[in-house]
Amino acid sequence: MQLHLKCILLAALYTAGCQGNAGNNTAGTADTGTVTTTPAVTATSNGSEFKKDGTLDFLSKNQADTIRKIDIQVAQTDQQREDGLMYRRSMTDEQGMLFIFPDMEERSFWMKNTYISLDIIYIDDKMEIVSIQKYATPLSEEGLPSFKKAKYVLEVNGGFCDKYHIAYGDKVFFRI
Repeated sequence: MQLHLKCILLAALYTAGCQGNAGNNTAGTADTGTVTTTPAVTATSNGSEFKKDGTLDFLSKNQADTIRKIDIQVAQTDQQREDGLMYRRSMTDEQGMLFIFPDMEERSFWMKNTYISLDIIYIDDKMEIVSIQKYATPLSEEGLPSFKKAKYVLEVNGGFCDKYHIAYGDKVFFRI
């Protein structure tokens, strides 16, 4: 009889533990199921999470029409910029990472520990795209320079710029 009670108790604890974790993978919800105001988080295939900090619009240089709108994760501290998209195994075309620097200078990025091909978009302080490094090779330690001064760098999936016709001279507008 005592063994039977222990089994029931263990089963009840196991069930309660499973129910307590049911909402942990849902963006914007706490364990209680109530909606919070935390940024949206989307799990990637390797368990790293995309944290939506804001949105970014691409504007055409000719007519200032919106070409494309994406969600962005922001990297503005030294540690966030150092980590970047390393170790991520996937990202959607609706996502990107925006690196914010305190000053304008020529920049260079590399793909060390980055498993997905990226287009690296360099943007000046006037929010204009000054250069693009397309289809960056995953895991490469080769420097990918901006060739011009940039204050912002945006990483999106490799091929994104060709697919959506994003080009030098286009502008961006972001909200965080």
